[in-house]
Amino acid sequence: MSEDAFIPLNIAVLTLSDTRTLEQDSSGQYLVNALTQSGHHLAARELIKDDIYQMRALVSAWIASPVVQVILVTGGTGFTSRDSTPEALSVLFDKPVEGFGELFRYLSYEEIGTSTIQSRATAGFANNTVIFCLPGSTGACRTGWTKIIAEQLDNRFRPCNFVSHLNTPD
Repeated sequence: MSEDAFIPLNIAVLTLSDTRTLEQDSSGQYLVNALTQSGHHLAARELIKDDIYQMRALVSAWIASPVVQVILVTGGTGFTSRDSTPEALSVLFDKPVEGFGELFRYLSYEEIGTSTIQSRATAGFANNTVIFCLPGSTGACRTGWTKIIAEQLDNRFRPCNFVSHLNTPD
């Protein structure tokens, strides 16, 4: 870590679920708690159904927002008929972050074994906004945040992090 001053980011959290409400959303709440405890700002929080076009519309609005710098999405990365997060959002990426899914599955393997191959966690940049798509379980969100995302959203982390690649809020 560097001696630089911490730069708080504006982060939106999206939960995709056909069955949960915000009150029951432990994964989204974990991400909200984790990002605020890290010193970042919650820019927005939504829970919507696993619908490709609703996802694209909301995430596109956040990508276009001059305020949102990071989007954390939880849910919809598996193989059920309703899981469509990668299909919905990867088309919005200007640049994919291939290493995120690879590293997430590697780290997840240590926790859940070969079941990790059923995760299609992905990430990418769109309009200088980074989007991380995580599985819907709270444990998966914890793994993604603590072992990958938190460091990449900390401008003091070296040798590199994503902060310099993000838009600057108005």
